[in-house]
Amino acid sequence: MTEITSRRGLLFGAAAVSAGALLTGCTSNEPSDAKDEPAANDQPAADDKPGKQVTIGFAGPQADHGWLNAINDNAKKRAEKYSDVTLEITEGSNDTAQQIGQIETLINKKVDVLVVLPADGKALTQVGLKAMRAGIPVVNLDRIFNTPQAYRCWIGGDNYGMGLNAGHYIGEKLKGKANARVIELAGLDNLELTKQRTQGFDDALKNYPDIRKVARQAAEFTVESGQAKMAQLLQAQPKFDALWNHDDDQGVGALRAIEQAGRDDFLMVGGAGALSAFQAIKQDDGVLKATVLYPPTMAASAIDLARALGQGKGIGGMAEFEIPASLTLYSAVVDKSNVDQYMPTGFR
Repeated sequence: MTEITSRRGLLFGAAAVSAGALLTGCTSNEPSDAKDEPAANDQPAADDKPGKQVTIGFAGPQADHGWLNAINDNAKKRAEKYSDVTLEITEGSNDTAQQIGQIETLINKKVDVLVVLPADGKALTQVGLKAMRAGIPVVNLDRIFNTPQAYRCWIGGDNYGMGLNAGHYIGEKLKGKANARVIELAGLDNLELTKQRTQGFDDALKNYPDIRKVARQAAEFTVESGQAKMAQLLQAQPKFDALWNHDDDQGVGALRAIEQAGRDDFLMVGGAGALSAFQAIKQDDGVLKATVLYPPTMAASAIDLARALGQGKGIGGMAEFEIPASLTLYSAVVDKSNVDQYMPTGFR
C-alpha cells in the first residue's frame, strides 16, 4: 500500500469514527466527558528540519525572459536549502515535444515528485496525466494543465488580480481629478494571461467614473517591443495621466521611449516585479511609481509543496492533513512605501 493510499484510509477511518462519536453523542443520556472530545490535528507539517529524502524533478520552459530565469533560480536555491532534497532539473525548452520528452525521462527515472511549468499547459496535459498515473504527484506551476487530473497541486499567479490591483492603485492616485485619462501597454494578445490582466484592469477602472482608458497597445514582453509600442502610444496620446504596463521587462523599453520623448507628466505602474523596477521606484526620480507583482518566488513555494508531498506532510498553519489542491498567489502592489521589503525578490 502506498503512503498516499494509507493516509487516505486514515482520513476515511477518522471520518467514520467521528461520525459514530457524533451519533452516540446525540442519542446517549450519559454526561459528556471532555477527555472524549476529538484531539486537534497533530499530523506532521513540513518544516526546515531534515526528513525523508525526496527526489524532485523540475521541468520548465527556456529561460528567455527575466521572469522565467528567476523561476529557475528560485527553484534551484530553494532545493539547495534542504539537505533532504535532490533536484533533477531539465534544460528548459519552449518546444513542447522536447519538454514532453524531458518530463518522460524524469518519469522513467522514478522521481518522487514532479514540478512542471509547461511551455504550453494544454499541450503538456497528457504527460502530466502520465506522471500521475505512474504514481508520481505533479505540482503544476503557473501555466495550468487542461484537467485537474494531470496534477496534484497547482500553484501560480493571479493575472486578473494583477490588472485589478493596478487599476485600483491608479484609480486611487487619480481620484478627484476630472476627466482623467489612462493608457495601457499590454503583453502578447494571443495569450490568455494578457486578456485576464486587461479584464482586471478594466473592471477596476469601472469603480472610478472620472477615469477613462483612452488607448491600449499590445507589446511582446520584450525590451524592444516595449520601446516601439510605447513610442507609438506617446505619439498618439499627447496627454494622459497614467500608464499601466503589464510587464517590467518590456517596461525597460517603455521607459527608454518615455525618456527619449522627454515626457514626465504622468505616473506609470509596471507588472511582475523586476529588480530594475524596484530600483527605479526607490529612486523616485521618474514616472515609474509602482509595480504589481507576479512573483517568481512561486517556484520556491512549488519546491516546498513538492517536498511536503514527497514526505507525506501537510502545511504548517493549516489544519488539513494534505496540502491544498490549488494556491493562487496575491498580486501585491509595490511602491515607495514598501519597496525595501520586496527588493530581495526582484528578478534581473
